[in-house]
Amino acid sequence: MFICPTCKVPLAKTKGSPGVFWRCPSCDGRSATISLLRKVVPVRLVNELWQSAGSGGRLRKRVCPACNHRMAEVPAHTEEGVQYLDVCTVCQFVWFDKQEYAALPVVPKKPSAKDLLPPEAREKLALMEIERIRAKAQDTDLGEDAPDAWWQWIPAVLGMPVEHDAERLRSLPWLTWGIALLITAVSVAAFFDLESVVAGFGLVPAHFDRLGGLTFLTAFLLHGGIYHLLGNQYFLLVFGDNVEDWLGRWRYFLLLVSATVVGDVAHILGDPDSLIPCIGASGGISGVLAFYALTFPKAKLGFMVRIYAWFRWVRMPAYLLFLAWVAIQLLGTWSQLAGFSHVSYLAHLGGAGVGVGYWLVTRKGS
Repeated sequence: MFICPTCKVPLAKTKGSPGVFWRCPSCDGRSATISLLRKVVPVRLVNELWQSAGSGGRLRKRVCPACNHRMAEVPAHTEEGVQYLDVCTVCQFVWFDKQEYAALPVVPKKPSAKDLLPPEAREKLALMEIERIRAKAQDTDLGEDAPDAWWQWIPAVLGMPVEHDAERLRSLPWLTWGIALLITAVSVAAFFDLESVVAGFGLVPAHFDRLGGLTFLTAFLLHGGIYHLLGNQYFLLVFGDNVEDWLGRWRYFLLLVSATVVGDVAHILGDPDSLIPCIGASGGISGVLAFYALTFPKAKLGFMVRIYAWFRWVRMPAYLLFLAWVAIQLLGTWSQLAGFSHVSYLAHLGGAGVGVGYWLVTRKGS
């Protein structure tokens, strides 16, 4: 339940044409997310508002109606002059007092070709579209949660989740792209003589300090095969861009490095005498996954449920899928310690633990 920061009464959930917002029945104030504002307010103004809220040094008087953290008081230039809006840097909610929302400049709606048609023609087109959707549902029966992009079927068939309605990025994720490119280049080059490269540069628990500890880095860049590489790259690219955008490049880089090192240490502690080399970026990426799930808990992730020839799309919030992932890692850790698996689930949990801790620290500092 969301509470009005002014009147302390429950807010009413309201659905409008751009999306869902929350309105106070007493003072007529309202709260909306940054992503909703980008649909109706010029993106430049919304980005300036968000960047200003995260710059620090702002007054924080009001409590966020969603998460109860103090919101930053940020000036915004509107048609009525300068308005001071309250922005929550934790859950991306913006609070508007009465008349403040109406004073914001609105993106003019461009009339489409359909809008220029006479009412009778638009009605016929609407009926045809309804019939097309109904026929498609009867023919395919894939469920209403099926993705629109064709390429998203590829990872789904391989058992990986698909991100739906992702937050728009404020800047291009150059660091994520650069790390993915570096991992791909090193891994593909190593495929030509993989056994000797892994033996020379993999992380060996019994000799973790060889090459002056450099194997903590080289093991991160190496992968045991094309499927191992593609799986890790997919998770890094899909979820890393949002985390980089949220944290900024340097804090994101620190998260990735810390999760990698702690994941490697957890793997070493699981069997300190092991002579089997460990490779892969899974530990660091697990930290990114954990941070993503906790920072964007309501982000929708879809996956395909398959039983022989029958399959259907299902969507779940990120936090539920993360809890299921943790359960799988705990089961895998038992099989690893029992000697039934050579997959380093301990590294996954170690990296994820760093992601959780990183989220707690950055959340309190927001």
